[in-house]
Amino acid sequence: MPQTLQALAEFTASQLIGNGKTEISRVASLKSAQGGDLVFVESSRHLKEAMDSYASAVIVKPSDAEITTSKPLLLNANPRLAFATAGQLLYPKQEYAPSIHPLAVVDPRATIAASASIDAHAVVEAGAIVGERCFIACGCYIGSEVAMGDDCEIYPNVVIYSGTTLGRRVTVHAGAVLGSDGFGFVRDEKFGRYVKFPQVGRLVIGDYVEIGANCTIDRGALDETVIGPGTKLDNMVHIGHNASIGANVVIAAQTGVSGSSSVGDECIVGGQVGIADHVTIEPGAILGAQSGIPSNKTIRGKGVVFWGTPARPIKEYLKELAVLSRLTHKDEK
Repeated sequence: MPQTLQALAEFTASQLIGNGKTEISRVASLKSAQGGDLVFVESSRHLKEAMDSYASAVIVKPSDAEITTSKPLLLNANPRLAFATAGQLLYPKQEYAPSIHPLAVVDPRATIAASASIDAHAVVEAGAIVGERCFIACGCYIGSEVAMGDDCEIYPNVVIYSGTTLGRRVTVHAGAVLGSDGFGFVRDEKFGRYVKFPQVGRLVIGDYVEIGANCTIDRGALDETVIGPGTKLDNMVHIGHNASIGANVVIAAQTGVSGSSSVGDECIVGGQVGIADHVTIEPGAILGAQSGIPSNKTIRGKGVVFWGTPARPIKEYLKELAVLSRLTHKDEK
């Protein structure tokens, strides 16, 4: 959806330098930019490349405003954020025509908003509630008593087990499984077998959550598994039963959070991180890729990067690596 640069400046709260009538159609990288594209620069070392590109306009920091160029500029203290915000205007969220496909299977006891859209071969069970302007793609299964807030997007082959609650504007990408049984078993030593612990709790997902493709999130065993508002999960993330993930948490791919662990608000979790059971990650902590946190541990330190297994502050970890390197070289001599 093409926009004038003036409209983008207002939408991104940026200062415009140059022709506000310039039409912008797309966002692009410096490498691939063409006429009609908008690009951004965070570092002054890339300014020349941006000005030499075919892009029609560039988002830069106010400190770079004095650069000599004929290109229109948008000045913003956070060019990356302004670029992402501009993308929302240039690529508005798809609107789905209200409809229930003839090949969808919707129980008459389900409550479906008149503005919702349900594709072919989706199944919606009795007691489910689907909010206004929701989209349920082909092949999805929505279990009984699922409650789905307004403006949710559920992509193909998602399974949402009974009793799960989704807030407003939740996006669930293809193949995710929400609200399945947790991994809980009790050893019966007499007969040498495992007996399944009751998995009768719920999964509660807050507003504005995005769940990546093939993620799996277990329901609580007796209580609730909770995903806080604004949290974003990458593809192939697993959240165990009774876990609590705070607000505005970002978790990268292939991370596992074991049962009864909690991740505080505003935490950042890298890829392939392993969090054992009954762990507490306090608000604002940052876990580097492939970190490991043993059971019953607490990680605290807002803005502190933790790395390694067991995870510790990165400065401490790097010192240990340096000592190990010196010892190794000493042995080699």
